Amino acid sequence: MAAASLLTACTKANYFAPDAMYDGAMMEFSNEELPNPGEGDDFDKIVENDFIQTSQEPTSTFSIDADGAAYAYMRRAVKDGYLPNANSVRIEEYLNYFTFDYAEPTGDETVSINAEVGECPWNENHKLLRLGLKGKSIAENDIPVANFILLIDVSGSMAGNDRIGLIKKGLCSMLDYMKPADRIAIITYSGEVKKLLKSTPVSEAKKIKNAINQLNTDGYTPGGQAMKMAYEEAVQNYIEGGNNRIIMCTDGDFNVGVTDTDALVEMVESYLDKGIYLSVMGFGTGNYADARMENISNHGNGTYTYVDCEQEMLKVFVDERSHFYSVANDTKCQITFVPEVVDSYRLIGYENRVMNNEDFEDDTKDAGEIGSGQTITALYEIVPAEGFATNASLASFDVRYKKALGGESRPLSLNVTVPPAGSQASANLNLASGIAAYGLTLRNSQYKGAASYDMAKELVAASNKTQDKYRTELEQLIQKAKQIANKQ
Repeated sequence: MAAASLLTACTKANYFAPDAMYDGAMMEFSNEELPNPGEGDDFDKIVENDFIQTSQEPTSTFSIDADGAAYAYMRRAVKDGYLPNANSVRIEEYLNYFTFDYAEPTGDETVSINAEVGECPWNENHKLLRLGLKGKSIAENDIPVANFILLIDVSGSMAGNDRIGLIKKGLCSMLDYMKPADRIAIITYSGEVKKLLKSTPVSEAKKIKNAINQLNTDGYTPGGQAMKMAYEEAVQNYIEGGNNRIIMCTDGDFNVGVTDTDALVEMVESYLDKGIYLSVMGFGTGNYADARMENISNHGNGTYTYVDCEQEMLKVFVDERSHFYSVANDTKCQITFVPEVVDSYRLIGYENRVMNNEDFEDDTKDAGEIGSGQTITALYEIVPAEGFATNASLASFDVRYKKALGGESRPLSLNVTVPPAGSQASANLNLASGIAAYGLTLRNSQYKGAASYDMAKELVAASNKTQDKYRTELEQLIQKAKQIANKQ
């Protein structure tokens, strides 16, 4: 199946049509009041990072977060005519949904780092520090053989075109782009846990697609038991040096067996040293267990995606399928600010990824993974001190990562300086600050200052001179969110 065939309108009548999404034209939106179908969804409470005095604590450490689930969840909410739950607005996931224009790694490294300092759009007395990382882009032919375990929730709550229907289409499309030597196994859970398909080479794609197309939904959800079977299957068919990964598709509504999130986290952590990755893909709304799925992925060498329509399936399984191969593991960032230059600072987002400073050089501490060609972005809002002047050293930006799980971490370092007065923000900084302004506005953050939907849209537009399809869609979403907010 050609990739373009997936670009169809999503099932909801008020979703964006693909031609309007990608050609830059603005959609007309209905003023119809719609019920909020996400009222039953579960999110962990976000307590935003506060400003920290540099004189008291000059160093800040966090794990990277390559997830994009929160952004896709927001898109579904806005397209359905309501604003997302404030606790679903994880700004780091909004940032990392997008690919930024960062340089490739050089030499023997599989990660590159960069930084930029500019004005803070929502507070004229503050500055923004943008940090960037990029995982090495690996040519398709050079990506190691895959051992994928498809762990699919086929319980009753997964019925519908926006759940099991999307799963079938996305997985079948992914097969068209895999190598004949790659392997697929399928485990389903609904009333019982079942190995629907033992590990099978993609050269037998017809057999695998037949199994996928037979998926039907019914019954309750013994997710914990199914996860254990998936890990056992991954271990049994482990490919040395390969891409060994469980791809879990669910709404997270486990209701039988091991259902406690802490117990599930303990289970996935027990497999951390086995060299197995975990991709969690969320579907649906109304009973969506975001808190559980994010916790599981955070603790299991995992990434977390929310799938709201066929466009997202195309992005995950076709356009960015190389991200399934990790080129950097346990990736941590540490920023040490110069007190004479920076009075105080605040990390925007990454609230549940903040680490103790002493954990930075501890290779036993789990952290985030970066896929091939994937970019990671973080923002600090900083309050300048009296010594903030052109060319002054503002901070050191240090990163540690491992090329392979269980390996020894590799250090990277960059000195960040104050730019000349009047320096213009790059497209990367405009995009990052626009996304952050949007997230702060959606959250009605106490730190939003003058941030607004109009500001966010203007900044994103300034980064979008080439009419990138995802940035153009973001401009449309911001406009739609503004319309919804104005009616409240």
